[in-house]
Amino acid sequence: MADNLLVTTAWLMEHLSDDDLRIVDIRGHVLPANEPPPHYYAHRSEYEESHIPHAVFVDWASDIVEPNSPSYDVANPQRYQNLMEALGIGDEHFVIAYDDANGMFAARFWWTMKYYGHEQVAILDGGWQKWIAENQPVSSDKPDISPTTFTPKPQAQWNSTASEIISNKPILLDVRSRTEFAGEASRAKRKGHIPNAINIPRSKLVATDGTLRPVDELQQIFTDAGLSLDAADVVVYCNSGVSASYGLIALQKAGLSGGRVYDGSWKDWGNDDTKLVE
Repeated sequence: MADNLLVTTAWLMEHLSDDDLRIVDIRGHVLPANEPPPHYYAHRSEYEESHIPHAVFVDWASDIVEPNSPSYDVANPQRYQNLMEALGIGDEHFVIAYDDANGMFAARFWWTMKYYGHEQVAILDGGWQKWIAENQPVSSDKPDISPTTFTPKPQAQWNSTASEIISNKPILLDVRSRTEFAGEASRAKRKGHIPNAINIPRSKLVATDGTLRPVDELQQIFTDAGLSLDAADVVVYCNSGVSASYGLIALQKAGLSGGRVYDGSWKDWGNDDTKLVE
């Protein structure tokens, strides 16, 4: 049985030809913050060479973001609707996203779908690497796209803004690297972190095989860092909401009900001189 967070490679293989299933390939990579930009890349050519059968491709750095947004904010409703319908993804479909980056781009897609009110979405746990390691089938064929209707219904509870962080004072989880949190590197003009944030790098949430760590391990990681899974308001941030989306999945898998992503994240906060930093 699939849930709305993760599916296994075995589940996907079993349901690969389901009529109501849509698969999104959102592979890509990010360069370290201390290297010169550009930092963000999509793996479209790799998709064209080989992908999970029936998958469509989404460029994580351009397709699902608002054009010219310095913090890579989620695309506006019309732009998002146009993309989904062009990909053949409709209101009735169960959507599985996968990547080759231990889930962070797939998680970002998951979050954008949740934000726009599409509940039937999950990520492939272990992603492309696990699929290939198991010798599961691949294809270079692009799927036929059928006309469909996608209805964006923005859900404000999935997103947090800087002003809400300042006024509501939620628990803040920073999933950037230790180096970025400590102010030794930054993707924004200022270095450091949002005051009072807890730092758990996203890499700590991932098992050695690229899957999300087991529930008991996640719970231990969060509680050891001082983050209560009973908290009423937790906001996760990174640089532009990508790793933060994976952090939110980890929190929900560990038992947190709710939680939000700060969509603008450090690229928004760190570039605003009026915001306090530590």
